[in-house]
Amino acid sequence: MSRQPVFFVHLLMICCAGLVAGSFTVGEAIATGLDPAILTLVRFVLATFLFAPFIYWRYGLDVKISALLRYSLVSGVLVAFFWTMFLALRTTTALNTSVIFTLVPAISALYARILVGERLHGRLPALLLAAVGALWVIFRGDVGQFLTLDWNQGDLIFFGGCLVMALYTPLVRLLHRGEPMAVMTFWIMVTGCVWLLFVTGNELSGVNWGRVSFKVWSGIFYLAVFSTIISFFLSQYAILSLGPTRVMAYSYLYPLLVLVINRLLGHPWPDPVIYPGVVLLLAAMFVFQRR
Repeated sequence: MSRQPVFFVHLLMICCAGLVAGSFTVGEAIATGLDPAILTLVRFVLATFLFAPFIYWRYGLDVKISALLRYSLVSGVLVAFFWTMFLALRTTTALNTSVIFTLVPAISALYARILVGERLHGRLPALLLAAVGALWVIFRGDVGQFLTLDWNQGDLIFFGGCLVMALYTPLVRLLHRGEPMAVMTFWIMVTGCVWLLFVTGNELSGVNWGRVSFKVWSGIFYLAVFSTIISFFLSQYAILSLGPTRVMAYSYLYPLLVLVINRLLGHPWPDPVIYPGVVLLLAAMFVFQRR
């Protein structure tokens, strides 16, 4: 694929952000349809099977045991994150999870400083803007709630998952050995399936697959295809032109896009008190892009 104008690449990333933002709304809609671990397993299995033909055609399926051990460490992070996501969405909202997720880049930067010695450079103002914006939305601008850390159960569960997910990027940098990122991503999904088989255990045999609704299956298909495989290729392509930091900054669009998606689905607009927080998140994204 020839290199496209930067403006076109930014449009691709807005589309990618929309696909990922949709995963929060879809996850909320199907969270009660299956056990969170089983739901995550089905998503990983479907994405793996759909990704496998491309990997086999382009790179082959040979892999060393040492590489599988590296990929297993990274996939453990993803498994923990997606499990907490589906569990959290039973008691919180897609908007809250999308906002809490915007804390991941700041936490990840701290982890990267420890694990790989990466410096924050000029990113600190944008990270602080994003953190303030996220906290504003979570606590609805109420300083009293912030001081007492008045989170609902789902928010706390998902925040714990985000603390784990923030390890993903530093671990990829630490454990990457020069292989194509598509290969690494594929085997991360494969080893993630293995982790989830251990987690689900005997629960799989008790699932009445015939009673799983079409809504749940279509939601899983969306998560596997659009917010996993397609978003991966769009992100990897954009990184060539924009770099990883500017691509990462598009996660600050998620809350706004979740609001728009929910509105298109007929949900009312949320309390206007959260809007300043969304504006701060957008400001953080533009600070990253200007840099």
